[in-house]
Amino acid sequence: MGVNDLTGSPDPRPATPAAYRRRWAVLAVLCTSLLLCGVDLTVLHAAVPSMTMDLHPSNVELLWIVDVYSLTLAALLVTCGTLGDRIGRKRMALAGMAVFGLASAAAALAQGTAQLIGARMLLGAGAAMIMASTVAIIRVVFPDDHERALAIGIWTSAHSVGATIGPLVGGAAVDRWWWGAVFLVNVPIAAVVLAVGGKVIPESRNRAPRRWDLLGVLQSIIGLAGIVFAVKQVGEHMSLDLLTGVIGVAGAGLLAAFVVRQRRLAQPLLNLSLFSDRRFMIATVCVIGCFGGYTAMLFFFTQWFQWVGGRTPLQAGLALAPLAAANAAGAVLAPRAARRFGNLSTTVGALGLFAVGLAVMTVAGHGTGYGLVVSVLVAAGIGAGVIMTLGADSIMAAADPDRAGEAAAIQETSFELGAGLGVAVFGTVLAATYRIVLSPVPGLSPSSREAARESIGAAADVADRLDPATAAMLRNAARDAYDTGFTVVTATAAMLLAALAALTALVLSPGGRRRVGAGRAGGRRRWH
Repeated sequence: MGVNDLTGSPDPRPATPAAYRRRWAVLAVLCTSLLLCGVDLTVLHAAVPSMTMDLHPSNVELLWIVDVYSLTLAALLVTCGTLGDRIGRKRMALAGMAVFGLASAAAALAQGTAQLIGARMLLGAGAAMIMASTVAIIRVVFPDDHERALAIGIWTSAHSVGATIGPLVGGAAVDRWWWGAVFLVNVPIAAVVLAVGGKVIPESRNRAPRRWDLLGVLQSIIGLAGIVFAVKQVGEHMSLDLLTGVIGVAGAGLLAAFVVRQRRLAQPLLNLSLFSDRRFMIATVCVIGCFGGYTAMLFFFTQWFQWVGGRTPLQAGLALAPLAAANAAGAVLAPRAARRFGNLSTTVGALGLFAVGLAVMTVAGHGTGYGLVVSVLVAAGIGAGVIMTLGADSIMAAADPDRAGEAAAIQETSFELGAGLGVAVFGTVLAATYRIVLSPVPGLSPSSREAARESIGAAADVADRLDPATAAMLRNAARDAYDTGFTVVTATAAMLLAALAALTALVLSPGGRRRVGAGRAGGRRRWH
């Protein structure tokens, strides 16, 4: 018997003849849903400067606005899959789209940072409900193995395409309307998906649903939030106060308790025993690190093009087009490269290519011409596309067939967790660097100087209230500080990717592998 891709539960009953005839229409609805989820991961990037001028968030608040979506999605993905097994996958997916549409409207009309953060959290919850249900629905309506493999491939690419075009969609919306429009465009699409999906998607449930581990859910969500909060606060204030330290330690303790609990449960929320296979572990780390770096670069390049390069939101989105195209090319070329050079060599080479691209950007620094930036974007895009494709494939190949659902749950969670942590960690690095290197500007009052140190957006807001000469000096100082922060981010990311490449080569070198379930029949994919 097969397994549900996100929960590891038994396959649902096959589709009815009517549902089978509508299978491609069902896939179109599901892919549209996932495209929206992917777009929302990055659509705000191009809108950050104009949103910052309107809502005046601090650096920490800005990072929460950007990545609370992916962190919430990662934290709820597995548990929403389990709930969908109980209440029905169609019901869960449509409810998720309803939440997604309502949260989009709330985000578009937000009047403050707290409201926007809350709306983004609801968006992540809605996206988790959608993503956790749709792949199980595909298994219902596509009983043929070959068609199902094609359908899942199309479904998966919809999310990647959405994340890649997000900055372009956001830039076009901001240029045409205002920053809230990047969310408002979701509402009519969500309404259409609800109307069509309600007619064509068949309902399905698991006949033997797994236990829902509420305590595990709370441990993972609160623990992750505590650690991310502590990291961001340290970056914001360049110091560790008692409260922040307590929250960070408590978050780490909750995650440790989560791991211990999951290893003891007969039906864990997340089967961590898979990580005893070093190939599975390294592949997961590669996915988290690479997708984290990729989404962070999408975010920071979009800001850099606007704050430092003076581009409009639409121009910034268009400037990222080579990254999107190269990422797609890397994903397509990955299997061919792996067949020729082996998974291990291709993976290490792709990580190295990504790292070299960012290292070139670091060395070139301020004043880099767009021609060189294109080469950096292409190198990063190809490297990331190869890693995300081979990493996801290796996660699934490393698990025995009867554990494929558990492996898929970790795979999906790894992508979203990487996206959230990438922006959180690198955003903290940039914010800390900006505060440290911002040059003193003569004529600024202490309160204005402190406000300008909050973020480049805050500095621009302060400059609007100054005389022209002082305003120009402050804007230049803020741009230089942000550019320096961006350089530190690219250098840090390059070093981390290079270290990950070295770790992958060391741990997965021939003779250094071991597998869970060594007696598994059939061929095995190898990393050399």
